[in-house]
Amino acid sequence: MSTSDAPLIRLSGVSKVFLTDEVETRALAGVDLEIHPGEYVSIAGPSGCGKSTLLAILGLLDSPSEGTYQLHGKPVESLDLIERSRIRNREIGFIFQSFNLIGDLNVAENVELPLTYRGLSEAERKKRVKQALERVEMSHRTRHYPAQLSGGQQQRVAVARALAGSPAILLADEPTGNLDSVNGQAVMDLLAELHAGGATICMVTHDPRFAGFAGRSIHLLDGKVVSAEQAQVSSLKEAAR
Repeated sequence: MSTSDAPLIRLSGVSKVFLTDEVETRALAGVDLEIHPGEYVSIAGPSGCGKSTLLAILGLLDSPSEGTYQLHGKPVESLDLIERSRIRNREIGFIFQSFNLIGDLNVAENVELPLTYRGLSEAERKKRVKQALERVEMSHRTRHYPAQLSGGQQQRVAVARALAGSPAILLADEPTGNLDSVNGQAVMDLLAELHAGGATICMVTHDPRFAGFAGRSIHLLDGKVVSAEQAQVSSLKEAAR
């Protein structure tokens, strides 16, 4: 897939330091990263290497201690909480390992919830929910509750919730981590279909099989980018099956 010359996301010299009980922990150290519209990027590495910290910064859930972060060419690392929340709601779709569905809401209500904070009309919200659930093949489960769904189905609903807002980028944090191999493969196939349809995806994973689904893989170690490589996507997808 062709990508735009201008990056959607640009990190320059991003570091993150956590201070606890006067102990300094450097989670990220001078990370440079660009993600272009239409790309599918995986962030891989061992536990504790900084993957989740990097994703939290990309998703405006955290701020870098040093360095700059530009989204659509505009700096975002110093925005206040209200503006960061507004951008997250409109520009970023999150897919979490633990699904994060609300048990008291049915499938349609879970997908619709983030849209209620945008001031959209009810008709527009319903249309977006319907379209998103159709894309993940969960329209037949609209009135079901999370407890009535399998893990794979819950993750599909979580993907639909992320898609309903038409985000600039989907951030997936270990999206197969709580799934068996069959459901994990199904979710990866779904993400591949969404990418083929134009979605920009950045996925954190510890599984090298699933990292190979991305067009480009970024490897972290001790908070630093140690390699970045273009994946042979077609062959790696077959090897994962």
